Formats: sequence, C-alpha cells, structure tokens
Amino acid sequence: MKKYLYLFIFLFSANLLSAQANEQTGVERACLDYIEGFYQGDTAKIIRSLSPDLLKFGYFKNKETGAYESQGQMTFEEALTYSRNVLIKERFVSPEAPKKVEILDIGNHIASAKVTAWWGIDYILLAKEGDRWIIQQVLWEGPYVPEG
Repeated sequence: MKKYLYLFIFLFSANLLSAQANEQTGVERACLDYIEGFYQGDTAKIIRSLSPDLLKFGYFKNKETGAYESQGQMTFEEALTYSRNVLIKERFVSPEAPKKVEILDIGNHIASAKVTAWWGIDYILLAKEGDRWIIQQVLWEGPYVPEG
C-alpha cells in the first residue's frame, strides 16, 4: 500500500512541477516577445505580448541635469507605432544588447517579472488570459534620455 501512496505522490509532484515549468515558460515568452518586439520592430510580438489596455510608465535620466524625468504613459497603440518605426527606419538594436528576463513570482492568474533591456529596467505585471500570459502594466527606468 505504501508503494502506491509513494507512486501517487511522485506522479502528482511531477505533474505539478511540469505545470509550473509551463507557466514559467509562458511568462518568459511574453517578456521576450515584448523586448524582441521593440528590438526587431516585430508588431506581431508586440500584439501577442501586450494587453490592449496596457499601462506603461517610465523615467529616463536627463543627461544634462542628472534628474529623472517622467516620460508619461505609453499606450498599446503607441507601442505598436514605436515597433513599426523601428522596422520602417531600420533602427534595429544590436544583437549584443541586453535581453534578460527574471521571473519574480507566478500565481494562478497573475505574475511579475523584471526585464533588463537597452533602455534600462522594467518591472512587469502579467495576467493569464486563456492559456497565454500577457503584459498588463510596465513601470520602467532608463539610464538616460535617448537622442532623437
């Protein structure tokens, strides 16, 4: 009888670990699609990773004053426009540019992650819709105001 109990516990644990790994993969993929969408001008990745109700706020450090300045909110439509402009103007990011995702927490329906990209760091809140994770909110901080 103990053998069956141990077998049941083992199978249940293996199934649970597999489900957690799938969730981690989904959160990481959404974050990578977000970065790559901006890096590569790939609007399909932006659409796949971002909620149409996106709330994205950020701060860049002014090179002249050294003070952090709010860049205001970026909407879903503005994110799409930015991505399109990267493609149109061929302003692609170097393959060596940072592209790091750290998953901070995953719940049943929500998750959080930290992303490091060329522009700085982003703290990201995601929600699970159906079987995929999408980015709902982003708060970011960059090292400086980019030129032009």
